Amino acid sequence: MKTLVILAAGMGSRFGGLKQIEPLGPNGEFIIDYSIHDAIKAGFNKVVFIIKEENYEIFKSTIGRRVEDKIEVAYAFQKMDIDIPGRIKPLGTAHAILCAEEYIDDAFMIINADDYYGVDAYYKGIEFLNNMHDNEYGLVGYRASNTMTLNGSVKRGICKSDNGYLTSIVESKLEYNNDSIIASPLASDDKYEISKDTLVSMNMFVFNKSLFKYLHDDLEIFKDTADLLKDEYLIPDVIDRHIKNGDIKVKVLETTSVWYGVTYKEDTEYVKENLKKLHDEGVYKVELWNE
Repeated sequence: MKTLVILAAGMGSRFGGLKQIEPLGPNGEFIIDYSIHDAIKAGFNKVVFIIKEENYEIFKSTIGRRVEDKIEVAYAFQKMDIDIPGRIKPLGTAHAILCAEEYIDDAFMIINADDYYGVDAYYKGIEFLNNMHDNEYGLVGYRASNTMTLNGSVKRGICKSDNGYLTSIVESKLEYNNDSIIASPLASDDKYEISKDTLVSMNMFVFNKSLFKYLHDDLEIFKDTADLLKDEYLIPDVIDRHIKNGDIKVKVLETTSVWYGVTYKEDTEYVKENLKKLHDEGVYKVELWNE
């Protein structure tokens, strides 16, 4: 199977609600509709939604019913495997992927539920997936300027690479300052300007089953060392650690795709306008699922 894993257990706190099912396309499409549509076109034949158990019925009755006759669908629930009194948010993206382990047979690609990634990105991902090796993964890298909002900061992983392979990924906040992009790494107080062509991660990784050993091992380290009330067990941190340890290689797959997403309420109209434009230009037919 060629599996798309969609991380959809986030709370959408900055947006204010379950933004994964906010109608944004010209016919009421969700961003997640475009993700699944583009993945099917590229050659994926299974999708695993990682969600909160309490959102199962609403996901199945909205997103699920649209796609269940077009691609194999599974639902994985992100649940705490340890009791953390006082914690409300999910434990993080690396933990989410672990929660889907039983539904993943071989190679897979992960994405966020509330990001529009663009058609080219899925083709870059599936091409790598079809030829990958154990302990060699892929990261679809975006030009920073193609991932910004004008309404505040966004979280992105700033990528550094050597000979086409990732050497580090630094989770950072990016924000426009006039026409410049200012990066603020989450783990420090530094701020610096990056070029508009700097490659950043949108959490679009290609993996295979060898990843799960690292996720299990690192979760035990996280439990012992993190502030469990607020820290998150994140997939970029796992990848960065094992690149530096020499355990894995991550090929950077550069895409020209433009990201759209509703990070803030104020982004909504901009995203709607650009999705409609994609329909008007023929990237998508008038009705997405009637092609």
